[in-house]
Amino acid sequence: MPREHVVEYVYHYRSPLGGITLASDGEALTGLWFDGQKYFAGALDPEHEEKPLPVFEQAEAWLDLYFSGSVPAFTPPLNMKASPFRKRVWEMLLAIPYGQTRTYGEIAAELVAERGARVSAQAVGGAVGRNAIALIIPCHRVVGKSGRLVGYAGGLEKKAWLLALERRGTAPSLSCAEA
Repeated sequence: MPREHVVEYVYHYRSPLGGITLASDGEALTGLWFDGQKYFAGALDPEHEEKPLPVFEQAEAWLDLYFSGSVPAFTPPLNMKASPFRKRVWEMLLAIPYGQTRTYGEIAAELVAERGARVSAQAVGGAVGRNAIALIIPCHRVVGKSGRLVGYAGGLEKKAWLLALERRGTAPSLSCAEA
C-alpha cells in the first residue's frame, strides 16, 4: 500500500543572524533552519509550498520574543520527525533552561541512566547535530567538555551569539554574523 503524500509548507523569517526557513506539515513545525546551514532542510519534501499558517504565526511570535532577549512562555506545536533515539535527545534539549548549557557527555550519562544501555557522547552529538527544529529545540545550548563551543550546524559564531543573547538578555553586536 503506497504511503499517503503529505504536503509540507514553508515560511521565511528574517532574524538578526540572517534568514531562517521554517517548515510545517500544516499543523505543527517540522523544521527550522538557518538558511544555508549544514543539513539545511534535509528532511524537507522538495515539493513543498509557501503558505501562511497559524503555526508559522506562532513560530514568528516565538522568534520575535526570543531575538528581543525575552524568554518565550510558550512553544509552538512541534512534530519531531526522527528516530526514537533522536526524538528522545531532542526532548532532552527542550528541557535545558534558557541561558544554561549541558554537555554532550551529561546528556549521554542521563540516557545511560534511563536506558541501562551504553550511549556515547558522539551518538548524542550526532542526534543534536541533526536537530531539525533549531532554536526552539535549543541544540545551541549543548557544549563540549569543559564548556567548549563545538558542533553547531548553523555555525559556531551563531552559537556564541545565541548563548550571549541568553546570558545578557539583550542582543549582542552582530560582528559575528551580519547575514
